Amino acid sequence: MSLANYISDLLYRYECVIIPNFGGFVTNEISAKVNHYTHTFQAPSKEISFNSQLGKNDGLLANYVATCKEISYEKALSFIDKEVNDWNTTLAYDELEIENIGSLTLTKDGNLIFEPSTSINYLTSSFGLSSYISPAVKRIAYKEKVQQLKTVAPVIPSEENKRKTPVFIKYAATAAIIFALGSFGWNQYQKMEYSNLVAKAEKQQQQVEKTIQEATFVIKNPLPTITLNIAKETYNFHIVAGAFREPENAEKKLQQLIKNGYNARILGINKWNLTQVSYGSFHSKSEALNELKFIKKTKSEDAWLLVKEY
Repeated sequence: MSLANYISDLLYRYECVIIPNFGGFVTNEISAKVNHYTHTFQAPSKEISFNSQLGKNDGLLANYVATCKEISYEKALSFIDKEVNDWNTTLAYDELEIENIGSLTLTKDGNLIFEPSTSINYLTSSFGLSSYISPAVKRIAYKEKVQQLKTVAPVIPSEENKRKTPVFIKYAATAAIIFALGSFGWNQYQKMEYSNLVAKAEKQQQQVEKTIQEATFVIKNPLPTITLNIAKETYNFHIVAGAFREPENAEKKLQQLIKNGYNARILGINKWNLTQVSYGSFHSKSEALNELKFIKKTKSEDAWLLVKEY
């Protein structure tokens, strides 16, 4: 599965998905819209924008790829880096099409122009809703028919006509008044709807700009969740075997410890950008200290205890 598929999955659940060393796709919820020229009604949706400044890895995409592909975090980062390199190569000479998300074009000034795709609505609350067209009410045509009635059968100001007005003339006059009032009301309604749409668009644009500038995103999970009656296991005490600058060395150390019978694992990257590998993780501090003492005596004096929840 390509990187675009993983990004597309996350856009249903999160307001921002960051691709490390490339940029971030930001979603903004927009209300239902009506186009008064094409008479098309569109359901509420998520509008996607792209910000090339959001390139710092937040771990969301890498962890999701690692979980889906059942690989290590470091291998997931390598997979993402390879895809990003392919994207940059394509952008150097052509438009980059990201499936179900949009297209990116690199300008001569080195700026990226993003055109979002409209094929998918990422707002889960609008699932099953689609746009539709409602025929316009042809009030002008009805007015012309009323005018033709007046031309064909003019009212003659005789004494008898003054005393008695033909029934169809009464109906025509009444219809003309109703259509005139209806036209006036519809025009006022259109003006009011247009003003509301402009106000909403300005508010939404301000919200998008504020979200991008602050780079603070509220993560929501609107999808249905499955409740499992499984107690959460926390491992707060870890015996660290080493910290490595190169992810490949960390992977080699991990395989070596597993081969020697340890329940080893990669703890992730610390604040010095080093990948930490542990002999094992424990629930209680006393259990971890006993194991650490044994490892120092039999395996390595460099082993140490890390207290951190994972």
